[in-house]
Amino acid sequence: MGLSKTIWANPPEFLRAQEPEHPVIFFAPSVLQATARRFLDGFPGLVTYAVKSNPAEMVIQNLVAAGIKGFDVASPVEIAMIRRLAPGAAMHYNNPVRAKSEIAFAVTQGVVSYSVDSRSELEKLIALVPTQNPHGPTEITVRFKLPVEGAAYNFGAKFGATVEVAAALLARVAEAGFVPSLTFHPGTQCTAPMTWDAYIRAAAEICRQSGVQARRLNVGGGFPSHRVKGELPPLEAIFALIGRVTREAFGDKAPALVCEPGRGLVAESMTSAAQVKAVRDGTHVFLNDGTYGLMDELLLAGVITRLTVLAPAGVKREGPTVPRIIFGPTCDSVDRLPGEVPLPEGIAEGDYLVIEGMGAYSTATNTAFNGFGAVSVVTVLSLTL
Repeated sequence: MGLSKTIWANPPEFLRAQEPEHPVIFFAPSVLQATARRFLDGFPGLVTYAVKSNPAEMVIQNLVAAGIKGFDVASPVEIAMIRRLAPGAAMHYNNPVRAKSEIAFAVTQGVVSYSVDSRSELEKLIALVPTQNPHGPTEITVRFKLPVEGAAYNFGAKFGATVEVAAALLARVAEAGFVPSLTFHPGTQCTAPMTWDAYIRAAAEICRQSGVQARRLNVGGGFPSHRVKGELPPLEAIFALIGRVTREAFGDKAPALVCEPGRGLVAESMTSAAQVKAVRDGTHVFLNDGTYGLMDELLLAGVITRLTVLAPAGVKREGPTVPRIIFGPTCDSVDRLPGEVPLPEGIAEGDYLVIEGMGAYSTATNTAFNGFGAVSVVTVLSLTL
């Protein structure tokens, strides 16, 4: 995956001039920094970035330039990278299950915030992590879950304690001398603000049951990017709700707020382009990119409608659309997008399928399966098509 040194005006200009035969992801630093400022200006607390969504160094550097001072890290590799690129940034090691060797490495790197969702992992942390180090007191954040909906898919299937278990864990954190905090994740692409309402009120109940005042409340990621054309994510409404409900639920004992968006920060800064390899019998569209490449997450999150087909000259294909089955380039039959996607009737080999909002979980999950996976990263001033 190579980063182009030339800065282009927009994706159509590059496609018209270069006619690339490998998938391309277009990166607009101005969009990333503008989105970061939207969070920094609107969210009523500390804004951190979930590195897993896109760990590219250019992404981290632009977020730091925009003012992001905290990062949600999930592995020693991510910890080492953030320590190198943003030496003074806060790091929250919020992968709730870690090997002892991973915890030991985090301690050497000055990590002072960890999350847990089980008694066994909490006791492991208590045994291995000092309550104080040169970077300050150590925070242990209890992650909990609720049976609520409103997201594209549920993060609670893997992580999170019930309210009752979380209360017991929070009490144990305080008893062991660590800074007690709480965290949750509402689920990816969460467009239902009331999901945060339910979680914040549950956090207050956990504090009540445990008899412990949480120092901080991390309201997770889950902040949506655009799902369909013309639909703007209700970020400001979500921010306002989080602040209001926190005050209502906790009163004068409200914890400091933290959020850890990944997709919400980075998705809109990138657009992908895949070339049409063939239109088989006028029905099936084969691309040089697919679910083993930049489109991995589309199987889980569903096909977004923000699709544009450009002819090799960079001009949009207009006119009537017909439902098409879209396959990726590998010989694996699961390498296809779900459902049938409306595409212009005149789509032809050599055209480009351009997908907006592709900055998250694209380059990070791209593979070289079946000999495919080569991707060019191109910097552009604008993502206008």
